[in-house]
Amino acid sequence: MDPKIKQAMRQQVKKEPFARKLGLDLIEVDEGYAVVEMVCTEEMENIFQMTHGGAIFTLIDEAFEISCNSHGTVAVALNVNITYHRAPSPNSTLRAEAKEVSRTRKTGNYYITVKDDRDNLIASCQALAYRKGEKLPFLE
Repeated sequence: MDPKIKQAMRQQVKKEPFARKLGLDLIEVDEGYAVVEMVCTEEMENIFQMTHGGAIFTLIDEAFEISCNSHGTVAVALNVNITYHRAPSPNSTLRAEAKEVSRTRKTGNYYITVKDDRDNLIASCQALAYRKGEKLPFLE
């Protein structure tokens, strides 16, 4: 992977307001691949005192965003399909791993899993990105 793209992606995640708000941490990035972590906090709980599905979706979406834009061109979500398998324990660390399954000139298909710090599968996701073909604006 181009080191300039890797560095730019890391900087963008650190600057991204929503990622900072939820404490998302970019652990690893490579072409078509990303790992992002998040600690489940009380502020992320739903009405049942479990981590809100929206917080888990945000973690998935961040890993998806980084992996599909890792080629240096703009890619945006077309479709995201998530299956929630179990609720994470309070204060657990969740790790989303996004892997590129296939990529064409116009689309990219990604498989994302979320596991907790005990290696329990929390959620899985299949996501489709539209590849616009434009250079990432923060690389210029």
